[in-house]
Amino acid sequence: MYPSPEHTWRPGARLFYWSCAIAVTLVWLTPIMLLLLTALKSNVQINTEQGAKFTLPSPLMPEGFMTILGSSSFWTSILYSFMVVLPVVCIAVGFATVAGYVLAKHKFPGRTWLFAIFVAGNFVPFQVLTFPVLRMMQDLGFGDWSPYNSLWALIIFHGAFQTGFCVFFMRNFIAALPSELIEAARMEGANEFQVFSKIILPLLRPALAALGLLIFTFVWNDFYWSLVLTQGDLMLVPTQLVNLARGQWQNQWNVMAGGSIIVALPPLVFFFFLQRQFVAGLTLGAQKG
Repeated sequence: MYPSPEHTWRPGARLFYWSCAIAVTLVWLTPIMLLLLTALKSNVQINTEQGAKFTLPSPLMPEGFMTILGSSSFWTSILYSFMVVLPVVCIAVGFATVAGYVLAKHKFPGRTWLFAIFVAGNFVPFQVLTFPVLRMMQDLGFGDWSPYNSLWALIIFHGAFQTGFCVFFMRNFIAALPSELIEAARMEGANEFQVFSKIILPLLRPALAALGLLIFTFVWNDFYWSLVLTQGDLMLVPTQLVNLARGQWQNQWNVMAGGSIIVALPPLVFFFFLQRQFVAGLTLGAQKG
């Protein structure tokens, strides 16, 4: 049953709806506006006001943005983040696409149990994995080389850890696709590779965009595992930002606010360009076949 159009609602229901929508929007925008106002103030004004407040910058001083953009360590951490995020998205989404197709459209013994293993991994608290993953990364390697304290440790861990959610997402999406398309292609003589590449993949573009954006955001915002698996300057950008806040930019709130806004931009930019596919990917997979 679908909700009735808004113009058919009673005046009281419409007023309640718009009041809730405006209230939720204001709550969501409040911390963003506070960050922006803080980033555009001088540190002297912030200290005079004794904290971040909803007052206009006087004068307009974008020194927070200029300082953070002039930091070489900040740009290096952004480069490291992209070097980790992009391979993880390709690994997790690529594997999940193939595995989701097999689990959704092929029947074999143990299929349900195999899918349950992927799903169960999503319910394991990541804090429980700290010591086992740390030891595994320290012991894994060839000769004198070990992935610990390198970007490889983050790529390996996130590529494996995000796979469970990706398989769950893709399997449910592919299961909703009509099996008649696959059967018709097989009757025309198409092999499994042709069915997957010519029939399944074109239909998965909304799901691939939605899942890729979700995994990009998850890994981009990672703070904990960058702190556990790397040391020194090999930090992802959220961890590096906190490290700088505890060091050379301690109590410089405008710099930290400017850095926080810049760090949030890449996922927002990707969402802006992929928003139609993102919404379609989330909604189509929820429809019953």
